[in-house]
Amino acid sequence: MASSLTCTGVIWAVLSFLCAAASCVGFFMPYWLLGSQLEKPVSFGTFRRCSYPVRDESRQTTVMVEQCGRYASFQAIPSAEWRICTVVTGLGCGLLLLVALTALMGCCVSELISRTVGRVAGGIQFLGGLLIGSGCALYPLGWDSEEVRQTCGNLSNQFELGTCEIGWAYYCTGGGAAAAMLICTWLACFSGKKQKQYPY
Repeated sequence: MASSLTCTGVIWAVLSFLCAAASCVGFFMPYWLLGSQLEKPVSFGTFRRCSYPVRDESRQTTVMVEQCGRYASFQAIPSAEWRICTVVTGLGCGLLLLVALTALMGCCVSELISRTVGRVAGGIQFLGGLLIGSGCALYPLGWDSEEVRQTCGNLSNQFELGTCEIGWAYYCTGGGAAAAMLICTWLACFSGKKQKQYPY
C-alpha cells in the first residue's frame, strides 16, 4: 500500500485525528460547566445539559430530573452567546475532522497529499482551531443567563463562575483545538511528498 505522506506526515495524520477526536468529543459532551441545583449535580455544554428542574404538580414542588439531553430547540439554548458558540465550535470541529480523515486517507492512497495540499490542510486546521478557540472564549459570556445563575448559587456573571467550576469537556475541546493550531498546522507543512514530474 503506497502512502502520499512523509514520516512527518504520518505523525501529522495521527495527531490530527487525535486533536479532532478530542475537540469533537469535548464539544458533544455536556460537561463544560459543572454546578449543583436542589442538591443534585448539574452540568452544561454549549447545546446540552444534564439534570434540569421540573415542576411536580402532584406534590406542588420542583424536582430535579437527572438525565442528559439537548435543548428542545436552538432558541432554547440559554443565551445568544452559547448559540453562537455552538455554531462556531461545531464548524471548527467539522473542519478539524475533515482534515484529519483526509490525512488518514493519505496514509493509504498515493499522490493524495502533496506539499501544497498539506499546506492548505494546515491552513484549514488553523482556521478550525481558531473557530473552536473563539467558541471557547465566547462561552463564559453566557454565564449570566438565569439557568446558569440558578445552578451557580446565583453568583455567576460573565467570566465569573460563582459556585460552579469548569468541566473536563471544556479543556478537552480547547486543548484539541490548541494542539491542532500550534502543532498540526506546523507538521502539515512537511507532510506531503514532493510530487513526481511526469513528462507529457
